[in-house]
Order: sequence, then structure tokens, then C-alpha cells
Amino acid sequence: MLSRSLFKSFTRIAVATAALGVVMTSAAAEQVNIYSYRQPFLIEPVLDAFTEETGIETRVVYASKGLVERLEREGRNSPADLVLTSNTSNLMQLVDQGLTQSVDSKVLQENIPAQFRAEDGQWFGLTTRARLIYASKDRVKPGEIKTYEELADPKWKGRICTRSGKHPYSLSLIASMIAHHGEEKTREWLEGVKANLARKPQGNDRAQVKAISEGVCDLSLGNSYYFGNMITNEEEPEQIEWAKSVNLVFPNQEDRGTHMFISGAAVTKHAPNRDNAVKLLEFLSGEQAQYLYAEKNFEFPVRPGVERSELIQEYMGDFKEDDLSLTEIASYVPAASKLVDEVAFDF
Repeated sequence: MLSRSLFKSFTRIAVATAALGVVMTSAAAEQVNIYSYRQPFLIEPVLDAFTEETGIETRVVYASKGLVERLEREGRNSPADLVLTSNTSNLMQLVDQGLTQSVDSKVLQENIPAQFRAEDGQWFGLTTRARLIYASKDRVKPGEIKTYEELADPKWKGRICTRSGKHPYSLSLIASMIAHHGEEKTREWLEGVKANLARKPQGNDRAQVKAISEGVCDLSLGNSYYFGNMITNEEEPEQIEWAKSVNLVFPNQEDRGTHMFISGAAVTKHAPNRDNAVKLLEFLSGEQAQYLYAEKNFEFPVRPGVERSELIQEYMGDFKEDDLSLTEIASYVPAASKLVDEVAFDF
């Protein structure tokens, strides 16, 4: 049997250890672990502001691909609390594979319009982008093209450049066309666009604007923020010249509005610091973070009423957005992918 003095010593040690455990658990809880498809220069200023305001430390793993697969492999042992994505397709992949959990937050519901978040709280948009038509200043008259539908007009034969039809940006637009017009009409449209291509689909959105500046084509499809990145690119001044060679067309302003999609975030299914992850999400939807987050990459704040960057306002101003739910658009992505294959768009 233990002596009374030895028992008291063990008791004191046990109590002290338990207290230390509580302190360590509390300290560990004051952090949030992030898997990010977004680049450090975009989110570090916002995360620093979050830590300064809340005292919650952020730990980030950055990658351009593979984070969904990593999260799936790690399962309930994953340290990740929140995933930041650069496009809608990553968000939908996370949800489809059961790697997220629902968040019920009045703050998020008030700050983020319904079409840019999941009804069940599985994901939330943080910035928006517009899918624009870039048009040659020299060879396309202002007002000569006004809609996505007109890209299939034979007058543009041999005059359009685009990236792969299988890219998430392309699939999102095609899916929105299905939502508005049905599969058969969208097939006809896609066939018409293919017939008007100046070259086989290739490269990224910037490469299409370069092709316009070089006279390869007269029109291209591209995200709005690429213009900001090009027109301010002093490290590669040739991109400034590419941007100066085009006008920006916000399609369908006289009817449904321009196709929009998002960068966003989702709380992971087994988030060890769930409450802190929700706090970060709410912070990212706030006015300060929305301005910083959107300003860095010339995107649009998802929260209505937040000031846009001066450059965005100078070149793009206000415009009508298509308010179709991204959840609905995502439901048509498989059909869009099938159409791309059936019309052999990329070949």
C-alpha cells in the first residue's frame, strides 16, 4: 500500500498534470489549421488581420492541387479545419466526397448572398469573378458582341480563342448555358463556338489575350481578375500591352446578366478546431477582410456594399450579374462535360 505522504505527492502531481493538460488544450484550441488552394500573397494579409483581431493563430498548408485527396486520405485524423479554394469545382468536390460539414451562422447568411453559398451550409463563397468576353480594340467594334450566345454566330468564324472546354471555368459557363437553355440548345451553341475557333483550345486565360494582341484571334473568354493582373504586371510589362489591346465585354447585360463564380471555403468534416474555423469564415465575410481579400487579386467582394478596388471600378464599373444559384449550375457540370466530349470541342 502507498504511504499517506506518497499518496498526497501523487495526488498533487496528478492535479498539476491535469491542470497543465487543460492549459495546453486551451492553448491548442486557439488556432485554426487551413488547407489552401489560394496563394500566400492573397490570404496572408487577411489571416494576419484575423490573428490581430482575435488572437487565434493560423497555420496554413499551401498547394495548387491534391488537397482534397490529402484530406480524404487523412480522414478523421486530419489536422485541417478549413479549406480555401480558388474555384467552385474544388468546393463541390469536397462536398461530393463527404469531406465538409454544415455551418449554421447568421453572420454568414447575412453577409453572403444566397446564390453564393450552399443552402445546407456546406460551403461559402468569399469572392466572385465574372466570365467576360475579351474583344480586340482594333478589330471588334464596341457593341458588336453583347452576349455569350453570339459567340456561335458564323460572323466570328476563325476569330475566337479559348482554353480547354474541360477546364472548370469553361465547364461552369457551359453548365450555366444548360441551366438557361437546356442541353440541346447548348449543344448547338457549343458546336457553333467550336466552328468559330481560330485554333485548338489551349493555354490559360492570359494566353488568349496574348493571342488577341498578336492578331491570332479577335475574341476570347476570360475571368475578370486576369485583366487586373495583366494591366498592373510591371515585372512582365508585355502583359500590360496585352491588356491594353482589348476591351472588356460583360455579356448579357440586357437580359440575365454575366456569368459569375467564386473562390470560397468549407469547414472540414472532422475539424479539430471547428469553432475557430467558423470564426475565421465569419471574419472573411466581414467588410475589412472582404476588401483586402478581393483587392489583392482584383476580384469582387462577395458581400454587397463593400468597396471595390479603384482599378476594378475604373475598368469594369457596375454591371448586372446572373443570379442563378451556383448549386444549380454545379448540378449541370457533368452534362456540360459530356457535351464537351460529344462535340469534340478540344480537338
